Amino acid sequence: MKRIILIGSFFLCCSVCLTASVSFGDTGLYPGETKNHIKRTPADGLFNISQTGKSDIAGKFGPLNQVCSGVNIHFVTSHEKDLDMIAAAGFKFIRMDFGWQDIERTRGVYDWAAYDELTANLEKRGMSAIYILDYSNSFYEEPIDSKDPLTGKEQRDIASPRHSETIEAFARWAAASAAHFKGRNIIWEIWNEPNIFFWKPTPDVAQYIALAMATCKAVKAVVPDAVIIGPTTSEVPLPFLESFLASGVLEYLDAVSVHPYRNYSKSPETAVDDYRKLRELIERYAPAEKKKMPVISSEWGYSSSTKGVSLEKQETYIVRMQLANLLNGIPISIWYDWKNDGDDPTEHEQNFGTVSSDLKPKPAYKAVQTMNMQLKDFTFSHRIDIKNDNDFVLLFRNGKGNYKISAWTTDQAHSVILDSNIPKVTSTTATDGEGHVLKLKTEKGRLVIDLIALPQYITLPSGIKMN
Repeated sequence: MKRIILIGSFFLCCSVCLTASVSFGDTGLYPGETKNHIKRTPADGLFNISQTGKSDIAGKFGPLNQVCSGVNIHFVTSHEKDLDMIAAAGFKFIRMDFGWQDIERTRGVYDWAAYDELTANLEKRGMSAIYILDYSNSFYEEPIDSKDPLTGKEQRDIASPRHSETIEAFARWAAASAAHFKGRNIIWEIWNEPNIFFWKPTPDVAQYIALAMATCKAVKAVVPDAVIIGPTTSEVPLPFLESFLASGVLEYLDAVSVHPYRNYSKSPETAVDDYRKLRELIERYAPAEKKKMPVISSEWGYSSSTKGVSLEKQETYIVRMQLANLLNGIPISIWYDWKNDGDDPTEHEQNFGTVSSDLKPKPAYKAVQTMNMQLKDFTFSHRIDIKNDNDFVLLFRNGKGNYKISAWTTDQAHSVILDSNIPKVTSTTATDGEGHVLKLKTEKGRLVIDLIALPQYITLPSGIKMN
């Protein structure tokens, strides 16, 4: 899960004022699509085709069209305070390595005790796991020479599964693990970023396909309803992905997972083209009943090191990654990382966390907690068209018929007026991205929203009727 990312910059300046038009009607566009390229969708139309053709994706990946956030962790046992804070922030998933060598420490014998404890601790807090079936085992593969991707130094490591005996042993272990945790709402992910240095000695798509295919078949043979995702690539490498998707493996997968990291000059909203191209590949190679297979963003973050982004920008990006992914029909978004891996502010790899290494909340923690609290049980309806592709005004609705808006901009700060197709309002409530109460302005009964980089949340009056 180590990250090597190019660094860029983003600046937020201040204000201009414009008048915008709002439309809540159905445009007939795809999830995340505007008249130009991205935007809106009716809430009941996203990804309702599963392997059986039934609308069961909500049962696999959380409530349909609701924010479903998660974090990567690097522990299994003895971190109850971490789990309490993760749950308190509203995260629904953790993603964690499910290391083969750690479980099969005696050849042919599996010890899941540590993961039994973690799974039980998650269940107590209403959370679920994405467990990554990953890495090799010295019982089956030999040591090889490789280079540390961060230092460039030569090192000895275990080769990734590339021989038939190793692949069979990995698949056998994965199937036994799925059977052991059957009924525990585990999502199984095959490997971690096999397109880069995590596949040793060098990435090999054919080797990874062989492993993924054998693993899928073995798991589904013993637990037919097991949820399996992959190939969990670093970024969205289209040639690697096309080779993988063309192999026939989509017959066995429940979702395609990627890690949409990008240059730090690019905000989370820029992933839209990557998702579009990936979905084109899925539609090209998937069986007929799986053409709308979902995409999972199973790892993505921005480091707040001195070489990365500021704490304030990390705070905005953790929320906008979740909301932009939701806009693009991504049912689960996992942030990398839960907490900082060290205390050196200059070390890029040590500063991806939402909290410091001693669990002191960073601004990102409060921001994602506010988002999860504000949008709990609210279903995304559509993006309101305010005639500016860089302004994001998303409408949500809950089961009681109440409406809420989340809004931000990727431009300089400015104001917009919601001036049509929304009833006039005399009062409403609003919360900024850190949970503070906002006073909204109105102009002749029309809402005036001061858009900034950090999303805010506007609760429309109860009983309001939308056109």
